[in-house]
Amino acid sequence: MQAWLSNHPLVSYVLILGSVIYIFNQVFRAQRRLPILKEILVHIMMAIGSLVLLVLQIDKLPIIQCMAVAIIMMFMLRARQLYDKWKGGAKPQGQGSEPEAKS
Repeated sequence: MQAWLSNHPLVSYVLILGSVIYIFNQVFRAQRRLPILKEILVHIMMAIGSLVLLVLQIDKLPIIQCMAVAIIMMFMLRARQLYDKWKGGAKPQGQGSEPEAKS
């Protein structure tokens, strides 16, 4: 797979850029959006940074595979958050609101 990605740099660049944008939006995005010029500047910087990562990918470092692992871990975290929300955040037995009686 690494050799195929090295032989197809455009596909590798699109995968790297897509991964970088997704990770940025999920991890580093503030609650509100940036002004449009700052938003454009951030995306241009991500595109330039993706070129650097592409060079490392072609140089036989597993950049795309590492980003895939990061994205999978982010999906696992999101699934866990949804599960906790679905369960209602109930407290386990024994750790409740009632204090134990002392004798």
